[in-house]
Amino acid sequence: QVQLVESGGGLVQPGGSLRLSCTASGSSSSILFRSWYRGNQRKLVASINSSGSTNYVDSVKGRFTISRDAAKNTVYLQMNNLKPEDTAVYYCYVRTVGNSFWGQGTQVTVSS
Repeated sequence: QVQLVESGGGLVQPGGSLRLSCTASGSSSSILFRSWYRGNQRKLVASINSSGSTNYVDSVKGRFTISRDAAKNTVYLQMNNLKPEDTAVYYCYVRTVGNSFWGQGTQVTVSS
């Protein structure tokens, strides 16, 4: 089992920045794939695999950066130049061999 704790959401004005964090505990050494999703339909925003290769949805390319700190078992989502359409609940998601886990979600609101 892997437990995920997210933090970093909040209210920010358009053009502002936030950094989301997702820290894993439990069998975190077995994590192969980390990603961030958002919204009620949980659409993929960004992902990073165990080799460090990243992938982004077109709407966030050039604005968001996903990264990981293996020593801290943490994946980050740096979000710059935020837009109102980025408003959503953001979920951390990790995949191991044969299983997957979701974080509890953190609210990001972009509004003036």
